Amino acid sequence: MEHSLHIAHLVAGIIALLLIAAVTLAVTERLRFPFTVALVLVGMVLTEVAQTYPQALGPLEGIEISSGLILYVFLPTLVFESAFHLDARQLRRDLAPVVMLAVPGLLVSTFIIGGVMALATPISFSAALLLGAILSATDPVAVISLFKRLGAPRRLTVLVEGESLFNDATSIVLARVLVGVLVAGAVSVESVLQGVLDFVVVFVGGLLVGWLMALLTGYLLGVLQGHHFIEITLTTILAYVSFLVAEEVFHVSGVMATVAAALSFSGWGWIKVSPEVRAYLEHFWEYMAFIATALIFLMVGMQAEVSALLEAMPLLVWVILGMLLSRFVVIFGLIPLMERLPGAQPVGLGYKAVMYWGGLRGAIALAIVLSLPEFEHSATFTTLVMGAVLFTLVVQGLSINSLVHRLGLDRPSLADRFARMEGNLLAKRRAQDRIPELMAGGLFSGSIAQRLQLNSDQELISIREELNQLRQTELNANEERRLLYLRGFAEEQSLFIDMFNKGHLCEAAFWQLRQRVALDLDSVRFQDRLDHIVFCERQESVLAQQRLRLLGRVAVLAGYAQWLRIRRVAKDYEIAWGRYQSCSRVLERFDELVETESISAEVASEVRQQYLAWHQAACTQLDQMAEQFPEFVADMQERLGQRLVLLAEGEAIGEQLERGTLPQGIAETLEAEMRTKLRALRGAAIKKLRVEPSELLRKVPFLQDIPEADFAQLATRMRSVTVAEGENIISQGDTGYSVYLIARGVVRVIRRDDGKDRQLATLMAGDFCGEMALLHNATRSATVRAMTPCSLYELRRDDLVQAMHEYPAIQVALENAALERKHAQG
Repeated sequence: MEHSLHIAHLVAGIIALLLIAAVTLAVTERLRFPFTVALVLVGMVLTEVAQTYPQALGPLEGIEISSGLILYVFLPTLVFESAFHLDARQLRRDLAPVVMLAVPGLLVSTFIIGGVMALATPISFSAALLLGAILSATDPVAVISLFKRLGAPRRLTVLVEGESLFNDATSIVLARVLVGVLVAGAVSVESVLQGVLDFVVVFVGGLLVGWLMALLTGYLLGVLQGHHFIEITLTTILAYVSFLVAEEVFHVSGVMATVAAALSFSGWGWIKVSPEVRAYLEHFWEYMAFIATALIFLMVGMQAEVSALLEAMPLLVWVILGMLLSRFVVIFGLIPLMERLPGAQPVGLGYKAVMYWGGLRGAIALAIVLSLPEFEHSATFTTLVMGAVLFTLVVQGLSINSLVHRLGLDRPSLADRFARMEGNLLAKRRAQDRIPELMAGGLFSGSIAQRLQLNSDQELISIREELNQLRQTELNANEERRLLYLRGFAEEQSLFIDMFNKGHLCEAAFWQLRQRVALDLDSVRFQDRLDHIVFCERQESVLAQQRLRLLGRVAVLAGYAQWLRIRRVAKDYEIAWGRYQSCSRVLERFDELVETESISAEVASEVRQQYLAWHQAACTQLDQMAEQFPEFVADMQERLGQRLVLLAEGEAIGEQLERGTLPQGIAETLEAEMRTKLRALRGAAIKKLRVEPSELLRKVPFLQDIPEADFAQLATRMRSVTVAEGENIISQGDTGYSVYLIARGVVRVIRRDDGKDRQLATLMAGDFCGEMALLHNATRSATVRAMTPCSLYELRRDDLVQAMHEYPAIQVALENAALERKHAQG
């Protein structure tokens, strides 16, 4: 009975906290007051009320925050939600600066805070370092919400979010290591080395566990796709199981495991979620994060003891000074170094100031300090961390909006002001068009309709006048160009989303296209640059090419390498097709965009020419791939036609269901069948990229006279290889193991001498390469690079030797060809 009463009391307390959080959110939104700051203040007020009137809180009495509650209940939700909504591809591009801020930045912050506390207070240096590690974990919620409201560059938002995720994990791992050193009671070279090793193992081990958990979840989602509640449940399980398995089974970082699981899932696992579940899944995790945030900060405020904080004030002052100093060094010292990294974008001084003052402390610091074992300073550390968290939330959290206003960051850009007024203008026009419908039935008051019409006309005139004044005073040729590009990129982005939802783009192509447009939007909006924008980009990194070559040399993995190459070619085609469609959409609506924005003829002509050039580039790429892979292109078009037919059927089913002519049960069955067929059609038909060996071998002159039976035997020794544009088929200096016969595509022979590349020859379908290194048992004397997507057939050394022994004409032809090419190259 007592147990039941305890459960009822706990449930009532949680419900009361959620009710208080909901009311607080409503009030803060109306007053534009920081939500987390308000929660802490409300919690402190509740505590003071409880001390004066002990019975006033009722079910809230006895509820308190603990390390286990934060670490195992709230933290997986907060970390997973943050990483899940983070752009994994953008994070991968900016991984170097993110890690630079998170790991070295946290170590620098730890030493600065620890040094200040060790010099200014009686706390020992090792204990002070532990306090520094705890207080170096930042909570970016306030900064991120500000950046999103201000429309800050996408890369900057990803940088701050990524820093926080890795920063939190690093702080927990470092604190764990320092606790071990502190318990040991002495610092030695061996303990330091062991601490570094433990740090690496715990950090990397967490990443590995989370990645494996995401792989398993992705597989289950692929099997169970279409079961909506199962899909949502599996993501919840992923967040908590990755954390628990890492912490309790492998004793590595649970935070890093959850981060890795969420990033992996949001990257490649997102495609396995049913389209109709995706929007709901995002709202689900946002709500879960809201609950966790609300309960944490309310309980933080309720647990704050003002008397203890006042007693610790002398120490707390040094803690606050150490935090502010360390954050200043990290932001204004490390970010300038980060900006020198390849591909890094500069961060404006105003945004640096916001990142500095917005370095709040939150749940992670509290969780770490509450989980510390009993030692000399454990109670003091708990009070100091609580005071530091309250200071950052109340003082910095309340003043950051004023800082933003003083820096002028809250002033919308010209493009944003135009977008707001044009959106308002469009809405007023739509509303005005609906007024005659009110009169159609003859029952609506004519005087009311006339008054509505008059008000609408006046509002439209006012908005047009404001737009015209803005154009005359601030819209020069450069701003016109920027505005028109931004409208064009927005059109493209909406088209890519629609194509992906309808299954016309695979997940990899969609994310690459969307990422490219997002970067272009930021580049034009904040840097007014277009020189680096490259559409239909198909060049892969040198590392990826080397990986494919290494995999291809391992007999067991050769099939997997070939599968990866084929997927790259298929993705390249879909990217080119998506770019072709998006440029076509913009060009179709170009006159409307120009008229809406009142763009001058000169600027409109310039932007139109640029889009025509991009359109032609995409068209040329599609034509090249159609020439190289006609079977694949035909299959893609066939799949497109089937998808369009199925989508039309789905629309017809929905219309009949809405009219009531089709029973709901039958409609749901038909829609389920249609979704199954659509899922089967999603992605590229990889098998259509393959070319039969006989199709190629008959084009080689010295093989044309081989008898049919012998020819078939030779063809069985050929191994199909597909390479993407820009990939090296042969690299200069490598050892030669194979000769390649070109089925489709164009390759170029390039030799590097004295640091300069010299083009030696261009080879096409029916040509062969790589025979010189094989015949003379030497290293490759030149690089052979695919200039277009290519289909090749590889004949390895052992198979070639046997073929030349059986067919002497092959050996003679190869030797003659090698001699002629050697003379031609000088």
